[in-house]
Amino acid sequence: MTEHMDKASEAIDWLGVERYLHQSIPHLPADEMVVKQFSEGYSNLTYLLEIGGWKGVLRRPPFGEVPPKAHDMKREFQILEKVHPIFSLAPKPYVYCEDLAVMDKHFYVMEKKEGIVVDHELPEGYGGSRNSGPLISAGVIATLIRLQSVDYEKAGMVSMGKPARFLERQVSGWIRRYEHAKTHEYSHLGDLEEWLRRNLPVTTETTIVHNDFKLNNMVLDTHVPGLIHGVLDWELSTIGDPLLDVGSSIVYWGEAEDPDMGINVVTNQPGFFSRREFAEAYAKESGRDLTDINYYVSFGFYKLAVILQQIHHRWKIGEQKDERFAQLNVAIANLFEMAEEVRLGKML
Repeated sequence: MTEHMDKASEAIDWLGVERYLHQSIPHLPADEMVVKQFSEGYSNLTYLLEIGGWKGVLRRPPFGEVPPKAHDMKREFQILEKVHPIFSLAPKPYVYCEDLAVMDKHFYVMEKKEGIVVDHELPEGYGGSRNSGPLISAGVIATLIRLQSVDYEKAGMVSMGKPARFLERQVSGWIRRYEHAKTHEYSHLGDLEEWLRRNLPVTTETTIVHNDFKLNNMVLDTHVPGLIHGVLDWELSTIGDPLLDVGSSIVYWGEAEDPDMGINVVTNQPGFFSRREFAEAYAKESGRDLTDINYYVSFGFYKLAVILQQIHHRWKIGEQKDERFAQLNVAIANLFEMAEEVRLGKML
């Protein structure tokens, strides 16, 4: 049985998937499988699978043509195999499948972390933002520090990334992505890109880098604000400079005065740490030097702008039909401006 499913997802042979799971995962209940779609659109597709009292989450690439090396479910599955045993907030992976007789794209199934994802509103039971905001803020920071304390060598992740010149490759790679997806000209953007290239901070430490560490990629307790049960979306994870995750987290940590950034924000409510308070609390708790944090935050705004630009470009050339994407150029311009303001020391 399927629920809340788009037409493309309804066309999946879910009975075939169910048979495959029974063959691959021991001791599943005999009940009918119920499928509910979590997400749809341009990113990976995620489905909740329920068979009796058993729950799992299936992740697969979007329908249609997928760029080379994008949406690599096998790599994400392998990362979870390595990280979950020593960082339990990462979901336990159950099975990976690339048999096109089962589904048109490769997929994997993992543990369902129980709790809620806070995206654009707080649950009523949290008692409002003034009560829950400080607790959630502290919980996110503590979880990031906990992840960065994992011994990636012990986790067997040495082969999952190349720490040497990591930040340099990140910056040049995202600048190339923007060039491939550019649809507008923005003033001062060339100056920003040149500054990012020429002012790379010296990386003094290598840790696991989640590469998409933000509040709505976390599973929080339903009743206790700040108690975190899971960290999701490991597709881009690697090993490298830990401050890259700090910069990105601060970017997504929206404030009340922010212009449209093209994303859902809940941290702009009273009680949540400001971006500056987030950085200060992280520095205090982690003991890391954040002298160069403006660089990482500026790059974080630039990277988010490029992510939205790629979506806007796909709408522009007709690959995406959702008319909401037509207005993303407004948010993109704002993000480039915010990156420039951080570069010039006008934020944080």
